[in-house]
Amino acid sequence: MNKETFPLTPLSKFGKIELTNHLMKKYAGKQSEKNNEQEIATIALEHKEIATNSSLLIENIHFDLSYFPLKHLGFKAVVGCVSKFYGHNLQAKAITVSVGVSNRFSLEALEDLFEGIQTSCEAYNIDLTAIEVTSSNKGLIVCINAFSDVDQSALVSKNTSSEGDLVVVTGDLGGAYLGLQVLKREKAVFEVNPTSQPDLNTYKYIVQRQLKPSARKDMIELLASLEVKPTAMSAMSDGLASELAQISKKSKLGFAIYEDKMPIAPETLTVCEEFQLNPMTVVLNGGEDYELLFTISQNDYAKIKGNPHLTVIGHMTKEAEGTFLISKANQKIDLANNSFHEGA
Repeated sequence: MNKETFPLTPLSKFGKIELTNHLMKKYAGKQSEKNNEQEIATIALEHKEIATNSSLLIENIHFDLSYFPLKHLGFKAVVGCVSKFYGHNLQAKAITVSVGVSNRFSLEALEDLFEGIQTSCEAYNIDLTAIEVTSSNKGLIVCINAFSDVDQSALVSKNTSSEGDLVVVTGDLGGAYLGLQVLKREKAVFEVNPTSQPDLNTYKYIVQRQLKPSARKDMIELLASLEVKPTAMSAMSDGLASELAQISKKSKLGFAIYEDKMPIAPETLTVCEEFQLNPMTVVLNGGEDYELLFTISQNDYAKIKGNPHLTVIGHMTKEAEGTFLISKANQKIDLANNSFHEGA
């Protein structure tokens, strides 16, 4: 039988250490037994230099549990944190997890969260090395700390692009933002009519892009197999405009990207029309796609040409030439002045 048919276990039945030990034993990785006996987590890395990153998610600010299942939340929390490493051409190695939880959550609910975290760790070959659980009067709070060993030969920053480099993105863009809009709309309908049953089959692709995104470790491996090292790189947690502006600013360059080159899924275009949104507004200002944005030397173009996972959307220019989107009508839209904004 499904575990939801049984009475739920209140967290008040556990002491803090007992609850932590339970979660460590059930969900943590190969270091769990060793770390469970210590006050700090130890992580075996091949190099002395490590990279760290952290993310903090707070209920009703970063997620809404009325439409965000806890398993999906756990999975996405890890994806959002480790994507930053892939955005520097590095591999995530380990994470620690801290959770603040109120007494309205049961043990089973907390286990759902950690099942999602565990699934993500298995998908990206990451070791969960330590767990901390504490009480919260603000609902659910999830903090992920991630670690990677630094391979200097692979490391890519945002400030090393050159004039003439090609701007490339992985996958397709804009779907996650629209998935969120669909979920918010269905919540609003439910609040008015609690007997309504949302039918999300039509929106399956974009809802999945929001609830269970992918960290593009596979694209890091693809670039390595193609013997292509980006000249600058970023993981797109924010919209394309914001992420590309960071590369532009740090590399002291301008750029030109082209509307007709943007990889947008057919499902995303359909829902843009339904919500009366310009697709480029969504691509430029949305976020949470977690695709990779990077620049490469023109000498490497032949290596990626025709690859279905990689799309060249523009090129870097002199700083004085500015930052522009070239529309399908061949109009230059100045992104530095935010002239392509919500509702444009």
